[in-house]
Amino acid sequence: MAVRYVSPVTDSSPSVTVASMTDPVAVPSAPTHRPIALVTGPTSGLGASFARVLAERGHDLVLVARNEERLRTTAEELAESYGAAAEILVADLATNEGRDATAARLTQGVDVLVNNAGFLTDGEFWDADLDLLRAQLAVNVTAVLELTHAALPAMRAAGRGTVVNVASVSGLFAGPASTYSASKSWVVKFSEGLGHKLAADGIRVVALCPGFMDTEFHARGDQDVSGVPKALWLDTDEVARAGLDDAARGRLVSIPGRRYKVFTTLDRIKPRRFVWRA
Repeated sequence: MAVRYVSPVTDSSPSVTVASMTDPVAVPSAPTHRPIALVTGPTSGLGASFARVLAERGHDLVLVARNEERLRTTAEELAESYGAAAEILVADLATNEGRDATAARLTQGVDVLVNNAGFLTDGEFWDADLDLLRAQLAVNVTAVLELTHAALPAMRAAGRGTVVNVASVSGLFAGPASTYSASKSWVVKFSEGLGHKLAADGIRVVALCPGFMDTEFHARGDQDVSGVPKALWLDTDEVARAGLDDAARGRLVSIPGRRYKVFTTLDRIKPRRFVWRA
């Protein structure tokens, strides 16, 4: 399964191209000299903020998600607002085909990779549908592993690059973790180890660990967050900027929001015997 970059979506959107997962890989016909960032899950929430912030900072985009209509809308908005060229790649990262298609694009080279796509399942592990848990693992963990692996050869050859792996503050807390929190713990450890080794090659890798954000994320996971205090909600644009800025500073873990920094620090020094108490 591969991708082909075809003609512009409309005559009025000359900087938007669409990819299908049917034909051999080909380089877009009108490449630019701006840096290129690939963002997964860019049609809403934090992913959309990453796309906007990167476009604002002078990047062209490769946008990867399942919903072609929303991808087209996002790409056209970025072209109109920031003059950013945008390729869209319709791919489901829960599938081998979707990950392979995205990896094929990454082997052509990008300057920034944002592994943002992910989803939450609520409820107890033993009651959850096994196929849904497998899909969650594929998107939250396997996609991060495979897409990062695909992006690194070109970055190492160029002697520069940035990888932002979106984890979660829940991946930093000790205690009884859901499968979601466990998957994000993997992302943190993976990013820390990789970032430490790649720093000498000019490549920055950061695990971005946000807390609560006002997005579609919790509703999609059937999670009731109505009782979360207003002070704990973060702005997605600010989170995206924090992740990119911390990566540029060489930080391996980025925790946006002063309160969350305090919470995670206190959790690290809390005696382990208190972690598992109800």
